[in-house]
Amino acid sequence: MDTGARTELGTFLRRRRNEVQRSDYDLPPVGRGRTTGLRREEIAFLSGVSVTWYTWLEQGRDINPSRQVIDAVAVNLRLTEAEHDYVLGLAGFTPPPRPDLAEPAPVPSHVQHLLDALDPAPSFALTTHWDVAAWNRAYEGLFPAVRDADPAQRNLLQFIFTDPWVRSMLPDWDRTSRQFLAEYRAEASGRSGGPQHIRLVNHLRTVSPEFSRAWDAHEVDRFSSRRRVFEHPVVGRLVFEQVNIVPQDAPDLHVVSYLPLDEDGTPAAAAALLEADPEAGPDAVD
Repeated sequence: MDTGARTELGTFLRRRRNEVQRSDYDLPPVGRGRTTGLRREEIAFLSGVSVTWYTWLEQGRDINPSRQVIDAVAVNLRLTEAEHDYVLGLAGFTPPPRPDLAEPAPVPSHVQHLLDALDPAPSFALTTHWDVAAWNRAYEGLFPAVRDADPAQRNLLQFIFTDPWVRSMLPDWDRTSRQFLAEYRAEASGRSGGPQHIRLVNHLRTVSPEFSRAWDAHEVDRFSSRRRVFEHPVVGRLVFEQVNIVPQDAPDLHVVSYLPLDEDGTPAAAAALLEADPEAGPDAVD
């Protein structure tokens, strides 16, 4: 990276850092009530680098930032795709292709067979990017919109953070949404610089301020089986144990199943999900 590129990169990042709204990061005003701009230590912390190193980056010092670091800074400054590509170019990297959010590939037939066999336990298959690739009848009864959703937008994180039907069913939405995001982050660590991951995070930042705040909290957690409660508008209260199955012959898929617990009439209510009217959809909620 030549001197001119280093200087422009530092100037550009400093300008963008000073322009962001602190409230977008769930941060209080600083100084005399200043509501814009992040401190260097704040963006350094979010991006996983030292304050000294980030200061040198903005000062145009002769350092060699990795692509992963440039990506992290760009994502945490919430740059547009054009701006992200611009800073990558200044740092000497070729901008990655920006694929559209795409429909996941069909699951193997035996995975769909497993999902069907799990009825009336609502169950679905997730890809590595948490796209919902397949599901059974009980899951469609629990969440009717999964059938008619745009396949390119059929993502579990998107449903959790943007779908009012999902939120209306979860009495513990705040805790559950953060738990799912912490689990996704743990699984995504090995591909955090990949274009699909970056595209998903940037997309959700755009459509959900709550996602942005939760993402910036940097919570990480491994999956563990746990009790889940839903307040379904048709069949009523449902209490499940959530389990996660990884088929040995399809290791890129996770089968998530909600096993009915013998509480609040859940077994009968779960069976009723098989008869729930999928045409009702989210608009059926008052």
